[in-house]
Amino acid sequence: MFKNILIICIGNICRSPMGEGLLQAKLPHVNVSSAGIAAMVGYPADPHSVYIMQERGIDISTHLARQVDHYMLADADLILTMEHQHNQYLRAKFMGTTGKVHLIGKWLNNREIVDPVGKDERAFRVAMANIEKGLNLWVEKIEKP
Repeated sequence: MFKNILIICIGNICRSPMGEGLLQAKLPHVNVSSAGIAAMVGYPADPHSVYIMQERGIDISTHLARQVDHYMLADADLILTMEHQHNQYLRAKFMGTTGKVHLIGKWLNNREIVDPVGKDERAFRVAMANIEKGLNLWVEKIEKP
């Protein structure tokens, strides 16, 4: 059983905070957190991300971006990423992550989640829809007896 799940993107202000909020709502008994490989440390979640999550009744307004580090990765039982390059970066830079690092879109033919940073609300909604599709399949796998 997974106790700690870490969701990774680049800046930790758009995709991973949405993924964290969604997955935490779907798996309240699991500790879900997020970080970035080039995080905008201390920055809040993008207003589009906050608004879209708020529509779903999930509050990420207090989120502050954090930089991924060895301790977070070691503590995580499962590490979910948005893009293949994130997997490659983590596996190359941090020993012991290989078996734990997977795309959120793994069960969707390894679909990547395009970064909506700097784009309009529609791009954020597309990212959110893809994150949710991927996470729904992960939840099925995680909760399967």
